[in-house]
Amino acid sequence: MNIFVGSLPFSINEADLKDSFEAYGAVSSVKIITDKFTGRSKGFGFVEMPNEAEALKAIEELNGATVSGRTIIVNKSIPKE
Repeated sequence: MNIFVGSLPFSINEADLKDSFEAYGAVSSVKIITDKFTGRSKGFGFVEMPNEAEALKAIEELNGATVSGRTIIVNKSIPKE
């Protein structure tokens, strides 16, 4: 399952984000979206988890959690049409 993670602190890196989700199960990939000119985080990213039950548990537990003083938004990613 692909998971959207928003309102991330700009200081967080992909390894830290992966660690947060690995507490709930296997993580196959993590991507924080960055500005192509500055390389700075845009404050959101995506986490891919192969097990749907673990992914749903991570979404439930992490949505609304505080990371480095910011309340993050975590939900199932909906592909663009």
